[in-house]
Amino acid sequence: MRILQQLNALCVLSLIAVSIPASVQAESPAPVQAAKKALAIGQTAKDFQLQSVGGELSGKVKLSDVNADGKVVVVVLRGFPGKQCPACSAQVGDFVKNASKFAAKNAKVLLIYPGPKSQLDQRADEFLQGTKLPAPLTFLLDPGYTFTNAYGLRWDAPRETAYPTTLVLDESGKIQFVKISETHRGRSSAAEVLEAL
Repeated sequence: MRILQQLNALCVLSLIAVSIPASVQAESPAPVQAAKKALAIGQTAKDFQLQSVGGELSGKVKLSDVNADGKVVVVVLRGFPGKQCPACSAQVGDFVKNASKFAAKNAKVLLIYPGPKSQLDQRADEFLQGTKLPAPLTFLLDPGYTFTNAYGLRWDAPRETAYPTTLVLDESGKIQFVKISETHRGRSSAAEVLEAL
């Protein structure tokens, strides 16, 4: 009897082990591969317009208008996937600490916070916690994933929003650096982006 119970337990564990890779494969980041192709170095970034909720620029911010003044760094955060993301907070903190270095390179930094339309502005306020972003950083909302979907960066899985991504655009809007993370970590540091500029 005890041997049968052990065999049953082993069978259950085997089934779990077999089913885990299948579920992981079902959620594999195939969209990331398409995004990497569409956002490859040398491609022209699609124009977009998003609402600012903090930082140097205010109101509706249009990429082509910002890009007309020089290089642009676009940082796509996870936004609000049910809680504030600590990796996003650390990354934004890193960019805030290095704001003067981005300004010295005449580069604007657009931080994009995606999420469902409902209460996204309140979630962004919670994320910023009253922090005044220094120039040249601007914090933008992407309600309903309009930008995220257009750029192919929607991480459409439970408790996910967007693949953390960093783009550096030259003065003509062409991508000269891209990093798309397929996890919550593995993001671009300010030092890495400054080097790409």
